[in-house]
Amino acid sequence: MFTSIPRRPLLPLLALPLLLAPVPLPAQTGGAPYSVDGRGFSRLQDAVDAIGEGEGTIRIAPGYHRDCAVQTAGRIAFVAAEPGRAIFDGVTCEGKAALVLRGDGARVDGIVFQNMRVPDGNGAGIRLETSDLDVVNAMFRGSEEGILTADDPEATLTIDRSTFSRLGRCDRGLSCAHSVYTGIYGRVTVTRSRFEKGSGGHYLKTRAIAVDINDNSFDDTQGKATNYMIDLPSGSVGRISNNLLVQGRDKENYSAFIAVAAEERKNPSRGLIVEGNRASLPAGMDRRSVFVADWSGEALEIGANELGAGLTKFEKR
Repeated sequence: MFTSIPRRPLLPLLALPLLLAPVPLPAQTGGAPYSVDGRGFSRLQDAVDAIGEGEGTIRIAPGYHRDCAVQTAGRIAFVAAEPGRAIFDGVTCEGKAALVLRGDGARVDGIVFQNMRVPDGNGAGIRLETSDLDVVNAMFRGSEEGILTADDPEATLTIDRSTFSRLGRCDRGLSCAHSVYTGIYGRVTVTRSRFEKGSGGHYLKTRAIAVDINDNSFDDTQGKATNYMIDLPSGSVGRISNNLLVQGRDKENYSAFIAVAAEERKNPSRGLIVEGNRASLPAGMDRRSVFVADWSGEALEIGANELGAGLTKFEKR
């Protein structure tokens, strides 16, 4: 049955600098690509080490940066001097990511991460191992993974106004990678962001205890061998609302859009709210799918969602 809800724009608003910025030139060699309080550094790791256990901001010049860093202490903001024009390209630290974060907290603002690949198949723009992280106005593209985290039940990951494109994989006999994959974090909030053109795995997979997934678009129309658009494999509480989800044709698993507790019931799921979303299958596709598939056995709050032809609102599995 088709339930009508108020119309919203088809896509969330993305930051114009990311969409409209011209192709940047290589990072300048005559000036320092990284600065902290007016001090210039030629290596990102040197800038991180200069902040140490304190708190500071690293401003990153426009250009392609074939560099990476590991944060082990302090609170650091990694900020593009011109949003969308500072690009970390194809270099990882510790065989993990361009930024490996295990300090006291971090913020990433206006940076592009691309072409991250490592031997274990989890090459990411950001590997978050502990503490809070805010990501805003960022882009992750053409890599095995966008953001990957370890477990920190006391911490929060927040993603806002960011784009995840051509990410994920399930090949080489290795565990799958996903556009975003978090361990058991206390809360994961994803707002006003776009997920598209997945190349395997799930678009957003999180084992967070609580989630707020609001006002995003999940456009799978050009995806290749993808799975769920939102996967809560350990269960979760919170809210999934006001998102646009379009399932593509080339699916490894097309049986559901949103999956709850498909792998384990480690987190409570009672009262998880799913409402105000719009979901559809490709035009002309003679296929059926389920909007929310639930393995938790708990009472979810499935409100009014606008579902296209061929979609079943809910299925207990």
